[in-house]
Amino acid sequence: MVKRAAIIGGTGYGAAELIRLIHLHKYLEVSKIISHSQYGENITTHYPHMHTYMDLKMEALDVRVLANEVDIIFFATPAGIAKELIPQLEGNHVQCIDLSGDLRLPNRDLYQKWYGQLGAPQEILDKAVYGLTEVFPNQIKDAKVVSNPGCFPTASLLGLTPSIKEKIIDTQSIIIDGKTGVSGAGGSPSKMTHFSETNENIQPYKIGKHQHIPEIEHYLSITAGESINATFTTHLIPMTRGLLCTIYGRLTKNITTKEIIHLYQDFYANHPFIRVLEEDQTPTTKNVYGSNFCDISIHVDERTNQLVIVSAIDNLVKGAAGQAIQNANLMNDWKEEEGLAQLPIYP
Repeated sequence: MVKRAAIIGGTGYGAAELIRLIHLHKYLEVSKIISHSQYGENITTHYPHMHTYMDLKMEALDVRVLANEVDIIFFATPAGIAKELIPQLEGNHVQCIDLSGDLRLPNRDLYQKWYGQLGAPQEILDKAVYGLTEVFPNQIKDAKVVSNPGCFPTASLLGLTPSIKEKIIDTQSIIIDGKTGVSGAGGSPSKMTHFSETNENIQPYKIGKHQHIPEIEHYLSITAGESINATFTTHLIPMTRGLLCTIYGRLTKNITTKEIIHLYQDFYANHPFIRVLEEDQTPTTKNVYGSNFCDISIHVDERTNQLVIVSAIDNLVKGAAGQAIQNANLMNDWKEEEGLAQLPIYP
C-alpha cells in the first residue's frame, strides 16, 4: 500500500530533495505540500525544474485536516516550527519526521541555550527517537516521531561511533573540522552566502557556538557511557552542496590503519549507505554528490599517535532528505534502500 506524504516547508532545499527522492519510492507519494509563504502557487512556480514531474499547488496549513488526509509528515521547516505542530498531532496515526533541530536535544533548557528559543514540550522530546539510522535502527523501527540528525552530526557521528564504541581514542581529545557548501544555509539570502562573499573564499563561522555541538556531544556520550566534550569548527566553502569532516582523536592503544578499517567495515557491514574506504583512499564530496552515501576513510598517524577519520556526505541527502526517507523506510518495515538506491552524480 502506498502511503500519502505531506511536506511542511515546501519551498526549502530539503523539501525539493524530498520530492525528488520520493518520486523514486514504491510506497510513498507526495500528496500535500504546505507553505506558509507560497500557498496557492504551484510547486513548479518556485521550482521550475519540476515542470511535467510534479503538479501540486502548495497549501496553507490546517493541522486537523492534514492529519486526516496523510499518513506521514516530513517537517522541512526552520527551527521553531515543528516543536509547535507535532504536539498537535499527539494521539493521531500520522508518523512525523522532523528535519529541523527542534527535537534533537534531550531537554528544553539545552535547546533554549543553543537555539535561543523555548524548546518543545518535554513529553514530546521524551518520545522522539534520534534518527541516526545506522546507530539507532531498532529504536527508529518502533517510533512514531523521529528527529532527523543535523548534517554535521550525521557525518561526525558516523565517523566517530565505531572508534568510541571500541575505545580506540581518548574521548576528551576529539577535534572535528567541518566544511560545507552554501546550500547548508538554506535558500534565504544573507551576506555570508552572497556570491561575492562566498566565491573564492573560505570562512569559519559560529566558532564555539554552533547548534550542532551539543547534538554531537550528547550522542557520542551515549555511545561512550561518559560525558564527552569535542572541539568542533565549521567552515563555509564555495560550492553548492557537499559536506566533509576531518576528525582527529588521540589513540589509546597500538593499532594499525588496516585493523581499524576492518573494525569499521565489520561495524557497518549491514548498512548499505556507509562505504568504508580502503587504505590510502580518501572521501570526496564529489563521490557522494546527490546520493545517500557516507564515505569514511581511516588513517593512523604513528608520528603523532593520532587517528584521522574523514567522512563525506551530501548535506541535502544523507544530511537531510535522504536520511529522512531512510528513517521512514525503517519505521514502515520497508527495504532500507527503497527510493534511495541511486549512484552519486559524477562528475
